[in-house]
Amino acid sequence: MGRKNPPTQARGGKGKGYKRSGEGGVISRRDRYADLDHIRPDSAVDAVEEQGDGSDSSENESSEEEETTVTIPMPVAMWDFDHCDPKRCSGKKLARFGLIRDLRVNQKFRGIVVTPKGTQPISPSDRSIIDDSGIAVVECSWARLDEVPFTKIRSPHERLLPYLIATNPVNYGKPWKLNCVEALAGAFYILGYDQYAEKLLEKFSWGHSFWEVNKNLINQYRTCSTAEEVQKIQEVILINIEMDRANVKSLKTLRQSESFELIQASLLDIARSTVHADLSNTMLPAS
Repeated sequence: MGRKNPPTQARGGKGKGYKRSGEGGVISRRDRYADLDHIRPDSAVDAVEEQGDGSDSSENESSEEEETTVTIPMPVAMWDFDHCDPKRCSGKKLARFGLIRDLRVNQKFRGIVVTPKGTQPISPSDRSIIDDSGIAVVECSWARLDEVPFTKIRSPHERLLPYLIATNPVNYGKPWKLNCVEALAGAFYILGYDQYAEKLLEKFSWGHSFWEVNKNLINQYRTCSTAEEVQKIQEVILINIEMDRANVKSLKTLRQSESFELIQASLLDIARSTVHADLSNTMLPAS
C-alpha cells in the first residue's frame, strides 16, 4: 500500500492552536484578544462597524462638495500688460487657478470691458451682455495708465465702475484704486452675481473685506436699472461723502476753537488772580 497523504487543510481553515468556544462556536477576534486589553495603549481605537445601508460616507461628502462647487459659466478675461509684480498680481493669480484667460492686444472682446476709459458705469441692465459674452478687465498699474494702448483694446461695451473702495494690500482704503479681481468682483456684485464674485475673491486672504467695506455702496447700485440711475446714485453718494468731510472738518475746527477759548479763559483767570494778589499786598498797612 502506498503512503497516505494527510488530509488537506482548506484555505482559511483552522491552524495550530485553534480553539473552539462554548458549544463548538468559533472564537471571534474580539474574544481572542479580550484578555490583552490591559496592555493596549490608550491611543488604540477599535474599528467602527458601518451601520445603515452600508453606503460610503466619504463618497456622500465628496458628492455634496461637488454639488456646492461654483463655476462661472461666462467668459472672464483680461488684457495683461505686465505692469505688476507677478507674485502680487491678482490677475495672474486668477489665471493660475484657471479663472481668467489672457487676451491679445487688438483682440476684440464682445462682452463687457471694465476700463477707466469707459463712458458710462456698469449697471444691472448689462446683465444680458455678460450672460451672453462675458466680462473682461485691463490688468495694468494705476501709475502707468499712459502706457496702455487703450485704442487697441476693442469692445462695443466699455464700462466704468462706480465709486467703490479698494481693500487690496497695495491700495487699501483708496476709492477707485481697485485691482483686477476687485474690478471683476465689483461688477459681478452689482449685477447680482454674488457667487461668482466670491468665487474669485476666495483665492485671496483679504478677499472677504471687499464686500464688508463696499456692501452699502453695492446695495445702492443694485437698486438701479440703468447706467443713468447708477450715475445719479453715485453723485448722491459723493455729495454725502463731501458733506461728511465738511462736517468733520467743521467739528474739528469748532473743537479747536473751544479749546482755544478755554485756554484764553484759563489764562485770564490766572491773570486776574495775580492782579488781585498784587493789589492785596499793596493795600496792606505798613508795620
